[in-house]
Amino acid sequence: MALLAGALQAASTAWPFVMPPSLAVLGLMRGNTVWWLQVLSMATLVNLLMRAPNARQAAWRGWLFTLTWLAATFAWLFTSMHTYGGLPAPLAVLAVLALAGALAIYYAAACWVFWPLALMNKALAAIVFASLWLLAELARGQWLTGFGWGAVGYAQLDGPLQPLMAWVGMYGVSWFAAVLAGLLAIALTTPILKNKGLAVVVMLALLVLPSALPVIQGADQGELSVTLLQGNIAQEEKFEPATGVLKALRWYAEQLQASPSALIITPETALAVLPEQLPDGYWSMLQQRFATGQQAALVGLPLGSFTEGYTNSVVGFKPGQMAPWRYDKHHLVPFGEFIPPMFRWFTDLMHIPLGDFSRGGLPQPTFNWQGQRLAATVCYENLYSNELATQFVDAAKAPTILVNISNLGWFGEHLAMDQHLQIARVRALEFDRPFLLATNTGHTAIVNRHGDITHSAQPHTATALQGMVQGRTGLTPYARWMSQLGLWPLWLAALAVVLLAGLMQRQR
Repeated sequence: MALLAGALQAASTAWPFVMPPSLAVLGLMRGNTVWWLQVLSMATLVNLLMRAPNARQAAWRGWLFTLTWLAATFAWLFTSMHTYGGLPAPLAVLAVLALAGALAIYYAAACWVFWPLALMNKALAAIVFASLWLLAELARGQWLTGFGWGAVGYAQLDGPLQPLMAWVGMYGVSWFAAVLAGLLAIALTTPILKNKGLAVVVMLALLVLPSALPVIQGADQGELSVTLLQGNIAQEEKFEPATGVLKALRWYAEQLQASPSALIITPETALAVLPEQLPDGYWSMLQQRFATGQQAALVGLPLGSFTEGYTNSVVGFKPGQMAPWRYDKHHLVPFGEFIPPMFRWFTDLMHIPLGDFSRGGLPQPTFNWQGQRLAATVCYENLYSNELATQFVDAAKAPTILVNISNLGWFGEHLAMDQHLQIARVRALEFDRPFLLATNTGHTAIVNRHGDITHSAQPHTATALQGMVQGRTGLTPYARWMSQLGLWPLWLAALAVVLLAGLMQRQR
């Protein structure tokens, strides 16, 4: 049951199957989030924990649940390691399971602590479980560089808890979702009618009240015409000088010349070589193309040198600037952009163009163009909302548009691109900002401040997606407290609940 429930929780963050259109009302369409399935699967776990004979069994059930949930959520890592990295298939499977199993230890510890507290007071069990779950989610998302991909809050993107994103963020929504799951487990299993009725009433309140929250105060900041380029360069050729690199240089040069939009954006490492390695005249062509007129461009490429170090960067070209604007990726990918200590042997088993990149700072200046302030992130950096929030410390200089450039070609046609798009939609809701996604293979999309996809490109095609984006000013409650305090309020609140529950148990 723990394994099945974990698999269903993974499915709730991005439904993996093609279903009949008649089931769209339930959210059961490939790539969609399924909020009710997330609550149901987690409620199954809570029920298993409360029925466990001891804390050790509760921890074991929690670990199995999380192992399945996380392994299924980022199973696409197999493709990057085996298909493109050349790691033997058994070792690639083992690596995915090892990562999921290590991260599952956080949740096993939470379940171990939950078991005696749940037996103490069923009325408080849901809140205690949610607080312990939040602590595990925060630890996974922050410690050891952090990898919070697939957190349960993302499954609530299109559910009734969505309005809470602008107030408590994705992690706060994860807490409310866990409370719902705990209440559902109590309502279905408790024999006491009074407790069952109270659980149902609180559940209904949590499902209805978020829609009554006040409207976020902000202001529109004009429109900007954009073109998002999706080169669809095959991953096995992307870093090959004689094939993929030449194809990319030619295609992106043509598109940068031809696009009529005010801003043109390429994917991550669209130009997969250093500026000095570009063909003669290529770099000067880019500078001259945007030296005059009413157009600008954001281009992804590596920068640096052997002595200075290398960065995974975005370069901005616009008229009237002394030198190109630059953003250097801050949150680097373990094994892909830096090699953790004692893991050189593992990266040596693969044939991926790995590198030890230098890390950019936080925050970095926005790219200012035609009245808009654009904040850039690269690859999975849009996962780290607390880092993005550093751009919102000063409301007068806060971004009006969020931009992410990525290369998801490493993961084939799996759900990584759907999950990446959902992350961008959540960031749009948290900060009340439109979000632009330019990727190599998809999903390339324009997301408005409400988290709705207004424009999207067909995945795995070479195309230029054009559209208008509405900038936005003002700060959400979430942006205000997160930019000033970070994730500490969530850590402290969850710890306080757990400590209070422990104190109550000792007094009993």
